[in-house]
Amino acid sequence: MNCKQFQEHVLDLAGADPGPGELQDHLRSCTACAAQVVSLRQTMSLLDQWSAPCDTSPYFMTRLRARLDEEQAQPAGWLSWFRKPALAISIMVLMVASISMFQGSWRVRESSGVRTAAFSANPGTAIGDLQYLDKNHELLADFELLDDLQAQN
Repeated sequence: MNCKQFQEHVLDLAGADPGPGELQDHLRSCTACAAQVVSLRQTMSLLDQWSAPCDTSPYFMTRLRARLDEEQAQPAGWLSWFRKPALAISIMVLMVASISMFQGSWRVRESSGVRTAAFSANPGTAIGDLQYLDKNHELLADFELLDDLQAQN
């Protein structure tokens, strides 16, 4: 028997159970395992002699139960919903679905060797108007009407 197999039965030997003969043979031949059993027996005998202190308040258990009831009655906090697995999984699925929906409307264009993300928007929307102004900046900069508006401001 090796030490690893002996470790599975060390608590039985520490509890004064003599165990099978091969455990006793290994205990006699291995000093490290024998020292461990002796140390474990000493620890168990100290625990048998120990008693709980008796100077605690007589109302300790009553106050402890009241405190536990208060803790259970209070809301757990704003992140407690995230600890529920079904809710967390449904939020994750919702995020993946929304990312995949928006991924179809984004495209990557290359202009002058620089990769930029562009969003294709309909004319008349804020994004569409900004894209139109960006594409036609030089043409719109030449309008005299725009220069007159800038002079008035």
